[in-house]
Amino acid sequence: MTDNDVTGLQRRLVEFAAARDWQPYHTPKNLAAALSVEASELLEIFQWLTPEQAKRVMDDPGSAHRVADEVADVLAYLLQFCAVLGVDPLAALAAKIDRNEVRFPVRRRGGGGDEGDTADDRHSSE
Repeated sequence: MTDNDVTGLQRRLVEFAAARDWQPYHTPKNLAAALSVEASELLEIFQWLTPEQAKRVMDDPGSAHRVADEVADVLAYLLQFCAVLGVDPLAALAAKIDRNEVRFPVRRRGGGGDEGDTADDRHSSE
């Protein structure tokens, strides 16, 4: 395993926290709260952008750097959260996709009939 796979990155994060004696603070509640804060910081970058501006956010080196940093923070806290609780994030994601494929079957667009898009059809993370 390399330091760029999920397990390797989780190990690096655990070692980083252990070297600084941060484990007492890395409770599930604290890590979930930190994850929420970092996700909010990612959202803040897009807060007042139009959809067109949001699509081009990575074109500007300054905003691209901010986005990449916040993505890294979100992923770091998520991986630490999973490590503390013993959740395999890739297995959890694969299982969720499997459930959503059953829950939200593919529908043909423009086929007429009573099959319209509903709010439930647009979100797969519920």
